[in-house]
Amino acid sequence: MADLSAPHPKVDLKKTLDDYRAPRGTFEVVDLPERNYLMVDGAGDPNTAPEYAAALEALYPVAYTVKFASKRQLGRDYVVPPLEGLWWADDMEAFTGSRDAAQWRWTMMILVPDWVAAAMVAEAVAAVAAEEPPARLADVRFAPLAEGRCVQTLHLGPYSEEGPILARMHHEFIPQQGLRMTGRHHEIYLSDPRRTAPDKLRTILRQPVLAR
Repeated sequence: MADLSAPHPKVDLKKTLDDYRAPRGTFEVVDLPERNYLMVDGAGDPNTAPEYAAALEALYPVAYTVKFASKRQLGRDYVVPPLEGLWWADDMEAFTGSRDAAQWRWTMMILVPDWVAAAMVAEAVAAVAAEEPPARLADVRFAPLAEGRCVQTLHLGPYSEEGPILARMHHEFIPQQGLRMTGRHHEIYLSDPRRTAPDKLRTILRQPVLAR
């Protein structure tokens, strides 16, 4: 049992982890450690696909239940990290060219601190299921993501304007560095779109890479 007499200070992982920092207006190459996430898979336009909204409705209750369990059982409180997404399509030009969202497939994710064990996550899922379980609760999984070397940048503005930046990343910067794309396009949503004007949205755009 954790010693709750001297609890840890509340942590905001968005401020303490390098994973949530990227330069605006330029690309950088970074090496990232393995992290654990809550994940839900799906497909289709996030603006219109019902399963996208259902995925978020399942992720957030589990994420907050894990947070409260960590505080109660371990004495370690934290701010729930921002939403993230892995995105891919059979033809990646669906992101950099046509922006054909009907072709998109995705995994929406919320990071879980490294001190939280799988058993605590399983208990959180069971607790959510005992109340009013979201439709896609059974699709939530706890899994690691090991991206390793990545290229990334910070995009300021609407999600709809990401295409030209991704095209430069994919077709110019990555080949010029002697790298090739591997894994799935990764986005980290540092801003809450419900409270932030589209031109102020801050999104990290990340692409795992390997040497050619």
